[in-house]
Amino acid sequence: MSKLALPDSSLTFPGKPNQSAAECWFDDACILDMDYFVKTISGIKSKGVRADLIGSIIVHYASKWLPDLSSDAAEKGPASLEESSPESVTVSWMKKRFFVETLVGILPPERDSIPCNFLLRLLRTANMVSVEPSYRAEVEKRISWQLDQASLKELMIPSFSHTCGTLLDVELVIRLVKRFAGLDEGTRSGIAVVKVAKLVDCYLAEAALDTNLSLDEFIALGAALPSHARAMDDGLYRAIDTYLKAHPGVSKQDRKVLCRLIDCRKLSPEASLHAAQNERLPVRAVIQVLFSEQTKLNRHVDWSGSFSGMRSPNAAGLEPPARCLSKREINTQQMEIKKLKEELLRVQSQCLAMQMQMEKLMDKKKGFFRWRKLGIMPSLKSSVSVFERIEEDREANFGTQTPTDIKAKLVRGRTVSKWRKTMS
Repeated sequence: MSKLALPDSSLTFPGKPNQSAAECWFDDACILDMDYFVKTISGIKSKGVRADLIGSIIVHYASKWLPDLSSDAAEKGPASLEESSPESVTVSWMKKRFFVETLVGILPPERDSIPCNFLLRLLRTANMVSVEPSYRAEVEKRISWQLDQASLKELMIPSFSHTCGTLLDVELVIRLVKRFAGLDEGTRSGIAVVKVAKLVDCYLAEAALDTNLSLDEFIALGAALPSHARAMDDGLYRAIDTYLKAHPGVSKQDRKVLCRLIDCRKLSPEASLHAAQNERLPVRAVIQVLFSEQTKLNRHVDWSGSFSGMRSPNAAGLEPPARCLSKREINTQQMEIKKLKEELLRVQSQCLAMQMQMEKLMDKKKGFFRWRKLGIMPSLKSSVSVFERIEEDREANFGTQTPTDIKAKLVRGRTVSKWRKTMS
């Protein structure tokens, strides 16, 4: 029996230098007959081959025959669909549509069997050739499963709809992110949510440059993920600032609604400093940023004070060496001392003014000396002392006295004063 003779491995082919004959034979085996390829994939699946291997075969086959699905757009197979026959553009698009729909139909059902970036390129081509909505929905569902693996370059799918005014298909990304956010907690990890949040912020910063991007689309995409998905809101703030730059005609009320997406407590000091000086933000948002920074500063001071008051059990009574103060800290302390001195001078001046008022009051009291000689002032003093004694007794025996007791005490007070006059 004669064996199949492979070409000499030393042969080279145009455009593929130093490529072995086995690799060329593998490329030639990828025939254009889709029916034969589907039967081959079905046979491989029946043998129990792993889903990721089957996915790599499909990716390799699609990248060779349809350059739009390749990560490198310049890479083309031995005879791509565009070069196989000089046909009209309509026939070429029909072939692409049939090719894409066939690929979607033979994708392995397991998750992570197909790379996410390849699925995004497949979805872009599907939208370009207007495949059936069911095939597009299937690809979108698979992308949402592994959206955390997507790259910004592949996610920026252009809009092929004539009714859409934006350059990018923002509505498609909103659907993908909402599908991802709607997955069960067990199917998506916390790290995946954080990655998708960063991806969305970067996408918003790019899409915000489009003057036709509406405020509702921006808010819908920015609020598609829960608040705990972002550890920091710097990326979202940058996207909002970019949107306000590209859309200077946004009303004051819309600016307030847009700034509600930001949590001021999640801004870094650099972003907070930029936001405090940003004239495009509404005044309310700037005040919230300043208040948040003041709260952080007070909390930091409290924590530093509590930690400085704690002592290590291994210190054995030994105090750590004092740290040399910086020039900024020395200037701050000097300013505090200066403020304390000014406060002390102010209090001293107030005390001096009060002392002068007391002296004036004492001088006025000396003018009543002639009334004291006529005997009017002592009676006034006695009446005041009587009322004072009544008040003291009332406070000491509250609830136990009767009006008769109070009257008797008043009479006794008057008789005592008369007896003292007679003695004098």
